Amino acid sequence: MRYPRTRLMAVLTLALASVAPAAFAQNLQELYDAARAYDASFLAAQAQAKSAEFRAAQAGALSRPSASLTSSATLTRLDLPSVDGNSNSVGVNLGTRYPLFNRANSVTQAQAQKALTLAQSDLTSAEQDLIIRVSQAYFDVLAAQDALATSKASKAAITEQLASAKRNFEVGTATITDTREAQARFDLATAQELAAENDLRTKRIALDQIVGRNNVAPKGLAKPVALPAVQPADVLPWVNQSESAHPAINRARLGLEVAQLEVDKARAGKLPTVDAVGSVGATDASGRLANSPGTSKSVSVGVQLNWPLYTGGAVENRLKETVALEEKSRNDLEAARRAVSQATRQAFFGLQSGMAQVKALEAAEASSQLALEATQLGYRVGVRVNLDVLNAQTQLFTTQRDLARARYEVLLANLRLRQASGVLQANDLRPLNAMLMR
Repeated sequence: MRYPRTRLMAVLTLALASVAPAAFAQNLQELYDAARAYDASFLAAQAQAKSAEFRAAQAGALSRPSASLTSSATLTRLDLPSVDGNSNSVGVNLGTRYPLFNRANSVTQAQAQKALTLAQSDLTSAEQDLIIRVSQAYFDVLAAQDALATSKASKAAITEQLASAKRNFEVGTATITDTREAQARFDLATAQELAAENDLRTKRIALDQIVGRNNVAPKGLAKPVALPAVQPADVLPWVNQSESAHPAINRARLGLEVAQLEVDKARAGKLPTVDAVGSVGATDASGRLANSPGTSKSVSVGVQLNWPLYTGGAVENRLKETVALEEKSRNDLEAARRAVSQATRQAFFGLQSGMAQVKALEAAEASSQLALEATQLGYRVGVRVNLDVLNAQTQLFTTQRDLARARYEVLLANLRLRQASGVLQANDLRPLNAMLMR
């Protein structure tokens, strides 16, 4: 039976059309923008970064003057044999304090600025994670659609083969074995189609959950597919740029700087603090007591020194603790550098392997097409059986499905490489978006 290539492509096209939803198709950039406004994890990271700004502002208040207002009211009643009377007093006091020297406060302010930078680095990491999650879910849906389309196309071809086997058996040109083999393939194809439909449904739910929309229909890759080359083409530039760009390394580096400042703060526990203080107060006292002074006012201005002379060893042990924690942070930084370097190398070589696999599958697709045509010719002349044709068709459809998935994996691997080196940005979605159907 002749099953030309144009007919195979027509079957695949109809299968793809049957799995495409009726909703308006959306590209990767549109869905990422929707996820930025909906994804709870990313919005939580944004709120965390915003709170760090106010935390830094709180630390900045340590170097500014402070003022407090206190008031009191007192009623005194005396019932003695020689004295009978009462006294009422109302007092108001306004006190101010301005730090002239406080090393611990200065270190706390510097740590707050480091914490602000750290929060911004965490936000960058959350944004990169969102890019990967949206892209992964996007291409998972496309891959599931391709798998379902392949299952439908394979089932359509097997259905025709089954009908042909039955006709040939009726006229006596084929055995019952061909019919039963085709029936078994048809039943298996039906089960595979049901599994592919459920997998596609699951993948769509995952994408809808990330972007906050229902029945999202991602656009597929435009044909012909031209995958972008890896730039730079060597692994070392990717590893080197991660030193200054990767959020994990920046986080560990900031952790070391904060630990070093904590050592300075512990040393400041031995230093004095100097504050300028002032107060203005007024007290009004009245009553039948002989010593009721009436109204009095007071004004005071001075400098207050506080120098801890003995703390029971608390300051010394706190200093030893912070020195040990500084060493821990230094090792954490080195561990982060090694982990990022390893992950970057793995991502780079994984991308290279994926691109080589795509080229191999493209060659396999062409070879499978030729093999199918040769098998169909052999079937027509009687040197091949129906099962041979079914096997050749299945091999072609499976290769096409694997090729599509390999292309999606290469595009994702490109993003993961940029994430591994710490340079992934939202603008990196534009080249991928340009490869999608209009």
